[in-house]
Amino acid sequence: MAEAKGAAAPLLAREDGRRRGGWGGATWAQTLGNVVVSIVGTGVLGLPYAFRAAGWVAGSLGVAAAGFATLYCMLLLVDCKDKLQEEETDEPKNYTYGDFGEKCFGTIGRCLTEILILISQAGGSVAYLVFIGENLHSVFSQSMSPAGFIFAVLLPVQIALSFILSLSSLSPFSIFADVCNVLAAAVVIRKDLQLIDHPFANRSAFNGVLAIPFAFGVAVFCFEGFSMTLALESSMAERRKFRWVLSQAVVGIIVVYACFGVCGYLAYGEATKDIITLNLPNSWSSAAVKVGLCIALAFTFPVMMHPIHEIVETRLRSSGCFQKLSHGVPGAEWLGLHSSRIIMVTILTVMASCIPAFGSFVSFVGCTVCALLSFVLPTFFHLNIVGSSMSLWRRVLDYGFLLFGLGFAGYGIFTALSSH
Repeated sequence: MAEAKGAAAPLLAREDGRRRGGWGGATWAQTLGNVVVSIVGTGVLGLPYAFRAAGWVAGSLGVAAAGFATLYCMLLLVDCKDKLQEEETDEPKNYTYGDFGEKCFGTIGRCLTEILILISQAGGSVAYLVFIGENLHSVFSQSMSPAGFIFAVLLPVQIALSFILSLSSLSPFSIFADVCNVLAAAVVIRKDLQLIDHPFANRSAFNGVLAIPFAFGVAVFCFEGFSMTLALESSMAERRKFRWVLSQAVVGIIVVYACFGVCGYLAYGEATKDIITLNLPNSWSSAAVKVGLCIALAFTFPVMMHPIHEIVETRLRSSGCFQKLSHGVPGAEWLGLHSSRIIMVTILTVMASCIPAFGSFVSFVGCTVCALLSFVLPTFFHLNIVGSSMSLWRRVLDYGFLLFGLGFAGYGIFTALSSH
């Protein structure tokens, strides 16, 4: 998501710290792996449900459209960075998403970008909690409700983990989470293939125009890690190859997403649930995959929360009242910063317990905040920074993406409001 996506951040942290202000030393293969890790998350396990809503053909086209649109806008950010670095006389700067916001619209632009990143990251974090609660409930259904697992199990664990300040100590769990994601997908596909006798019998290819935005929203959410683009590009030793590496990775992910969504929907049809692992039978292997995935995601959650804590703590430190209190009272700074972490974790936990459906929530986040971060802001930045040197057709294309992103976000908000 428009975040420093959890799994990718630890992989880049060491390289960033060693080469701050310069270029990274990652090979094309390492960068390819980092791109995949930064994009693929738990949203993929909601794709079969999106295919059920839209139909297997419409769902596949939605995933392809979301993937290629995201790729195009990722490359716009790289173009913006290259343009700004061409104009610099000093040592090239490693720009961030927030830097572009400030460059184009001043302090307000940076604040707006940071707010959208915070909301998007919060949405992804809430999705993690909902996912874990639902899967634990499916394994231990007699114990308590999903909301009960979120409050009784996850909240105390996440409050304790929020005191860990070093991301590198959590990086093994990020990698473990991605391994569990792949393992869960493999188990689902194996079960799917066992269930598919007559693949397309009673399976809709197209369920109408109104179902497409829902599927597209889920697909956009699945291409999370958008704001990691600049960090990934900076981490690469041969930056001129980054566009090729990014394109190869996104195309491969599109194919995998489409195949996974189609297989899940063809296997379970109208019984497909919003989290596909909930369709798995109550066997020891399925339970082991679910619990392993939940444990890994529980330890990855603090990494997902890191950008939120970073933004909140930066604003807190800049507050004059907090500065006075920190200098006047021993331990006040430590207490204030950790209290802010506890409060943010508690707020998101309460929000997660109120989410009625994982699929609908993921689609809403994808339609609104992710659309603004993935399509609207990159085209705004590109038109502002590179616009004077662009051809007419590139400007038309950028304006097309800009208007589409705004319209899509507006549709998501309207749908959410009209459903209540």
